[in-house]
Amino acid sequence: MKQKKWGKLIRDMCLEVLSEPEVEILDLSHIRDTRTGKFAKMPKDQRIRDMLFSSKGDTNSDSRLLTVVYGNDLVNISFLNFQAVQDGYCKVWTDELFKLSTNMLSQNASRNIFLLKVYTKLKLQVNQDGKIPVKNILKMFSDKKRVEMALEHCGLVYNRVEGIKPDDFTWEMFQNFLNKLSPRPEVERIFVELGSKGKPFLSLDQLTDFINRKQRDSRLNEVLYPPLKREQVRQLMERYETNTSQLERDQISLMSFTKYLGGEENSVVPPERLDIIDDMNQPLSHYFINSSHNTYLTMGQLTGPSSVEMYRQVLLTGCRCIELDCWKGRPPEEEPIITHGFTMTTEISFKEVIEAIAESAFKTSPYPLILSFENHVDSAKQQAKMAEYCRSMFGDALLIDPLDKYPLVPGQQLPSPQELMGKILIKNKKKHHHRASNGGSIRRKDGTDEQSSPLHDCRLSDGDVGQLMSNGGEKLAGRMTKDLDIRKSIDRGDGESDEEEEEEPIPDPKKHNNTDEGTAYKRNKFFEMSSFVETKGMDTLKNSPSEYNKKQLSRIYPKGTRVDSSNYMPQLFWNVGCQMVALNFQTLDLAMQLNMGTFEYNGRCGYLLKPEFMRRMDKHFDPFTMDIVDGIVANTVKVKIISGQFLCDKKVGVFVEVDMFGLPADTKRKYRTKTSNNNSLDPVWDDETFVFNKVVLPTLASLRVVVYEENGKFIGHRILPVSALRPGYHYICLKNELNQSLLLPSLLVYTEVQDYIPNQHQEYAEALTNPIRHLSLLAQRERQLLALMEDPTEDGPTKLEEGSVPGVIIPAEPIFPLPSSPTLPVGLNEVNPLPSGPQKEDLVNTIFKVIEPESIEELKHHNSYQKLLKKQCKDLKELHKKHLKKMLALSKEQKTRSNQLNSDLQRKQSQMEKQMRSSLKKKELKELELELQRQAELVREEHMQKLLLLRQGHLQVEKELKQNHLIEANKKLREIAQECQAVQIKKLKEVCDKEKKDLQKVLDKKRLNNITEAKKADVDDINRKHINESVNLIRQLEESQGKRQDKLKALHKDVLQKIEEEISLNQARLMRECEADQKRLPDEISQYLQDLESKGPRKDCLIGQTNDGPSSGPPSNSSTPPYSSPDHSWSNMSTMLDSSTSNSPLKSESDTTGVY
Repeated sequence: MKQKKWGKLIRDMCLEVLSEPEVEILDLSHIRDTRTGKFAKMPKDQRIRDMLFSSKGDTNSDSRLLTVVYGNDLVNISFLNFQAVQDGYCKVWTDELFKLSTNMLSQNASRNIFLLKVYTKLKLQVNQDGKIPVKNILKMFSDKKRVEMALEHCGLVYNRVEGIKPDDFTWEMFQNFLNKLSPRPEVERIFVELGSKGKPFLSLDQLTDFINRKQRDSRLNEVLYPPLKREQVRQLMERYETNTSQLERDQISLMSFTKYLGGEENSVVPPERLDIIDDMNQPLSHYFINSSHNTYLTMGQLTGPSSVEMYRQVLLTGCRCIELDCWKGRPPEEEPIITHGFTMTTEISFKEVIEAIAESAFKTSPYPLILSFENHVDSAKQQAKMAEYCRSMFGDALLIDPLDKYPLVPGQQLPSPQELMGKILIKNKKKHHHRASNGGSIRRKDGTDEQSSPLHDCRLSDGDVGQLMSNGGEKLAGRMTKDLDIRKSIDRGDGESDEEEEEEPIPDPKKHNNTDEGTAYKRNKFFEMSSFVETKGMDTLKNSPSEYNKKQLSRIYPKGTRVDSSNYMPQLFWNVGCQMVALNFQTLDLAMQLNMGTFEYNGRCGYLLKPEFMRRMDKHFDPFTMDIVDGIVANTVKVKIISGQFLCDKKVGVFVEVDMFGLPADTKRKYRTKTSNNNSLDPVWDDETFVFNKVVLPTLASLRVVVYEENGKFIGHRILPVSALRPGYHYICLKNELNQSLLLPSLLVYTEVQDYIPNQHQEYAEALTNPIRHLSLLAQRERQLLALMEDPTEDGPTKLEEGSVPGVIIPAEPIFPLPSSPTLPVGLNEVNPLPSGPQKEDLVNTIFKVIEPESIEELKHHNSYQKLLKKQCKDLKELHKKHLKKMLALSKEQKTRSNQLNSDLQRKQSQMEKQMRSSLKKKELKELELELQRQAELVREEHMQKLLLLRQGHLQVEKELKQNHLIEANKKLREIAQECQAVQIKKLKEVCDKEKKDLQKVLDKKRLNNITEAKKADVDDINRKHINESVNLIRQLEESQGKRQDKLKALHKDVLQKIEEEISLNQARLMRECEADQKRLPDEISQYLQDLESKGPRKDCLIGQTNDGPSSGPPSNSSTPPYSSPDHSWSNMSTMLDSSTSNSPLKSESDTTGVY
């Protein structure tokens, strides 16, 4: 609204504007908070502040001050101030305005409601003449020309400098304008498919059938959730159909049907899912808890301002676990502060933070708030201040003593969110004595690792802190100082807290008896918990932490290297039952969007009940399972993006992505539509359906639909729980990164959500669902099989027609049966009867041609495919050469070493023989000979092992290369097949035209002959007969041509299918040959070494046995690169040692492939 409009409205409501509004219209869904009293934001203008506090000498002027907080993210927010004329009004406005802005139903309203909001916004934005500026309408939509044309068609002013009278711009006129602006052919197509069949209406029975079959969730129990009755559908028709005459006939028009699709009864998620529907009486460990990391930061982790306001904003999103990094304040104030230690982030007051938390703790959710203290304060005085602030500001909300029903004893379950409603719990490090710093890690003084008696995060409210809080003062400071003495000596230097150092290891249930007796899990102390960094959490995923999380709480936080405050994907840790998955709320990336979209449900209370098997101790769950979970019915989800409406105010191309988040087996990223052709106003896709065949765990899976501009810029998205997704045709109204609703952008989608049925049972299930259709399909298949079994060429060989294209032959009989003569048009019925059926078919057969698809063998003769095979052969030859060079180098190395060893031992032997002549002792000489044999055996064994490792590596590399060659060759063959088939289909059209011309020539020649032979009086009869015969024969020819084209396409499809099947066969053959090669390696190497020893030292150079004949290129009948499997004999030696020492390359292919 303009300033005058604001002023009038506010004065009517007993409020006055204190500052110039920054926006003309403020959407209630964008209001983040409303405040009054001491929490209201004081105006920056000193003049206004002086006027506020000096008016009428009031000392309580702040009670008349109302601040509206709004914004599109948590960091960049704005404030709008008002002053009440009288006392008492501000409190009412603050409460009621906050209720309206945070209403879940209004934030997730239907498309019709959002269009009504757009209309209301336009009606309120009037100029000084009281008219609606046309430029305001133009700004809303991307295609300005279409907007002007739609306004003109509606009889409205369309010049951008003019305005429209509000009385002329009614709600009905606005709807008519939208229909002219964006015609909806896709909705009309749906309307026709439902049974209108060209009529402008649907009957009551047709609408009832549509709602109960297409729009109803098939997963629902029909007894508890019965289908709608005719009376209920009639009520829907009365709500949307404005034409009384059609209502009297139980009919609904296309326009009213379109309104129903965008109505609140047809929302994509049931409205009750937005309310608190989970059982809130389970232990705290049975819930996912919305959690924040380093809540005070507004930018990165190393630099940037800290903010008290961030605590309010994070709490207003529904977060139930926030973090406070407490540090000792500087003199002279010595007030404790909150900041990110050892970084350049700014400091904020601990007292102000506690005050902000006390004010906003339960505005959005009444359930317990957990404060995660990271306490670095080592001053007893400041510790006492912290305790006093918490006790005085939180008051009775602070949980000091354990609940009577939940004493702090082993085996006692945690209390429920319902029992802790309205309470604030403090989570802090547990006291540990005798700790010292050692290289940045925490260890005991006796040198043992602290993990042997693991450190726990402990809620201070669970007894220990209760005592601390109640004693207060110096006693509190003394106890907490002892606990924090060691923190002064810890400086990790990465900007992260020492929280990462103090983690309780998640025990492996399979090795539970071997874990340390000191762990909380072993001691059954459920009131103790773990906090660990995301990297440590990833390591523990393999140790079944879901068992641990059934009884105890765990908290995950981002790793220290995320200095830009990016986030990890929370779904990974939800899958294993981690309750507090803490994220950086200031960064609205994909992970944060998923977190906000997930916690939007269950009343945005910050608590979501985990699936039952994640809570029950008698159930075990593997988050990496690919199979169906016991007791859980998997789902099949299908999503079809039909069209978009008013997605952007810029004329650009847009596209849609559909993702699935859940278990690793369920997660699918990404399906994507085509990019629209520079159309963001009303793009229509309506192409393929995105299928998520098996969603193993629907209760933990979420569907994300997101729209981008063609340059990748985010437009809007929506997070939808699979378990609550409604099937049928629905509008998805998009939201921004902060999960706030966008007014205009929406998508029309078609969804199917069904119980998953394995492929082997799919046909059986369909037969049970619709037995009549199943029997019809069986009969149709039988007829198709009979048609395929007929031999079209059984009457004799075919002849090649002169001048025909390759693959085209003229059969003696037609390949397709010719249809009977159709009914002649009026005027031709008096023509004499045509010749008999066989004579007519003979005439067509002389013209009709058969098109045969190119076989796989013919496709392999194409030059491009042969060229690829030759290139692959060349690659194999090069690889073989490299491998042979390595083998030769190893043989030379081993030969040199063996010769050196022999020379050394011979030298020793000669020396000993000289000594033996004088001493005549032979025993030492015999020992030397034995030593010589042992050394030779060791050298031989080492040589064999090196050869074996080298050859195994060679075979693995060659196997990978051949696999790549197979895939590459198969892909190339498929491309060639598709190109040839496309050319053949195009050529077929030319053949059809030529056949028609040839038939016409034959008929014309026949007519002329008949005229020449006949009398003059019979010419008219001959012409009529010619027309009759021509019409029938051409129709028969066209029908035969159509059948020929269908059969050709089917044969093309068969060829492509065979190409696909060929690659799996070739890969299996390759695998068998490679496995056989691996098994033969030890024996071949052993035989090679024996031959090497028997044939002398000059014959130790290894080459393989050559092939039987030269191979100059790939075989023409192979669809894969030729890889030979020669006789792997290592016995063939050659005198290649000399050639290996030279630089001359190997000449023939057989020289390089024989070894392999």
